Amino acid sequence: MLEQVALLAAVTVLGVLEQAYFALQVIYARRKYKVSPPNISGNPEFERFYRAQVNCSEYFPLFLSVLWVAGIYFHQGVAACTGILYLCGRYQYFHGYAASAQGRLAPLYFSSGVLWILIGLSTLGLLVHFLALDVGRLLKYHTGL
Repeated sequence: MLEQVALLAAVTVLGVLEQAYFALQVIYARRKYKVSPPNISGNPEFERFYRAQVNCSEYFPLFLSVLWVAGIYFHQGVAACTGILYLCGRYQYFHGYAASAQGRLAPLYFSSGVLWILIGLSTLGLLVHFLALDVGRLLKYHTGL
């Protein structure tokens, strides 16, 4: 069982580490731009770091959900590779946004596209799973096995 989800677990841990890295970058930006908690506004450079981190955190549960569903019901390797692409896109998004608001757009479109691929793989995997169950039930019913 463990080998069937090891790649998904590895990508999950990488994602958690990436989220921790983003949070640390916000802490460093607070110090650099002198924005004390709980303030989240005041310096435009800090605000970009903060918004980039919040945006990445907002999408993280959705990413984890479809990563695991795609990995379990479609294919672990394909889902894990797609997950790595998503994390790379989010890394680029974070740093692009921190540099300029416009810098976030290309990585945002890329990571959103990858997320849609994971959603599609999850949906396809579940559809095949449920269709296979129904076909199995029909065969069992008609053959009496």
